[in-house]
Amino acid sequence: MASLKDVLGELERDSFVSLLSKIIGEAKHVQNNPPDLIPKEDRVARHVLDALLPLATSTGGGPLVVNHVTYVEGRGNIIVEYPGTVPGKILSFVGCHMDVVTANPQDWEFDPFSLSIDGDKLRGRGTTDCLGHVALVTELMRKLGQTKPQLKSTVVAVFIANEENSSVLGVGVDALVKDGLLNKLKEGPLFWIDTADKQPCIGTGGMIAWRLRTTGKLFHSGLAHKAINPLELAMEALKVIQQRFYRDFPPHPKEEVYGFATPSTLKPTQWSYPGGGINQIPAECTISGDVRLTPFYNIMDVVKKLQEYVDDINANIEKLDTRGPVSKYTLPDENLRGRLTISFDEAMTSGVACNINSLGFHVLCKATEEVVGHVKPYSITGTLPLIRELQDEGFDVQTAGYGLMSTYHAKNEYCLFSDMCQGFQIFVNIISQLEGGCN
Repeated sequence: MASLKDVLGELERDSFVSLLSKIIGEAKHVQNNPPDLIPKEDRVARHVLDALLPLATSTGGGPLVVNHVTYVEGRGNIIVEYPGTVPGKILSFVGCHMDVVTANPQDWEFDPFSLSIDGDKLRGRGTTDCLGHVALVTELMRKLGQTKPQLKSTVVAVFIANEENSSVLGVGVDALVKDGLLNKLKEGPLFWIDTADKQPCIGTGGMIAWRLRTTGKLFHSGLAHKAINPLELAMEALKVIQQRFYRDFPPHPKEEVYGFATPSTLKPTQWSYPGGGINQIPAECTISGDVRLTPFYNIMDVVKKLQEYVDDINANIEKLDTRGPVSKYTLPDENLRGRLTISFDEAMTSGVACNINSLGFHVLCKATEEVVGHVKPYSITGTLPLIRELQDEGFDVQTAGYGLMSTYHAKNEYCLFSDMCQGFQIFVNIISQLEGGCN
């Protein structure tokens, strides 16, 4: 009896590259950066549908069940099912999103919005994140539809809209889950295909975006004793806030188990002030930044603590370190005190720790080791908010990807065809394992 690997074969370069070329050609139109850039994911979806509908039960007399689900015009999702023979036996490949981050052609060495090929490199916006995976999983489902192996397991692929902007709801996978369209995927492992470097990604971070606004007193910089310098106040206050954060949220023992590249962090990333002359101490300034939190801490506990730190600094601002002989944060004669306020973006996200005792994790690791030659699961404090929501809903989410982390969201993005070939073989290996080694 032929093995599933023999039946499905290898990833066919001509077919994959042809499809990817069409999809990357839509990248300009699926950049996700509202309000200026609203993606129209159906421009990508039509190429996926062109590849799969000829093999669908409804249109081509084939075995695939294809469902195009749209909540916002032009921004559809696609659910593709290859039915197995055993009810309740299922696995799924989810997370291949049809939107991309922005790209400025002037910053690139090649056109980001058309596929170019340089040996093993397939270049263009989305080749790694995540249009390359859209093409890869489409090719897997097309091969299943063409070869029609007798499987006990139902294999499902879900291509989604709106992954790059989690602040907008009701468009993509969140709406599919809310409508119960993915409920049966809870019966088996769900592989979220949207990471990189061919290894299981077993942990991600949560994120809290914060803004620390400091208010002082505007005055001439030559008379600094008559001012409250909000920049100095912000720098000293942030130092205290960071020290307290790292005391209260130190490296967690489980971070080593999961292989996190960094522990939880709080750091500034932006600085702004209203403007004025260089000889003028401004009245206010704002430092913005983020917290990247490993999944072993609760984001609301962090928010509560950060507010406590700020309240304590305000109440005891006289005790805060100053800078120089006339630096101060109060002017008692004028009944003025410097003040801090902290605010947070509503779109906070929690991190993910995948279940490393689940069947899905074990088959992914075994498949990776057999195909790639080694397996080394890793974790990052980058965020994948959608998978935490799936995990909270009861899905066994495991994550992997076959692009390159070094080009993720970067200019001159590319992936390697050889990596995508190994990704295809890992998918086949996973299915074979869950079939019990039979086709």
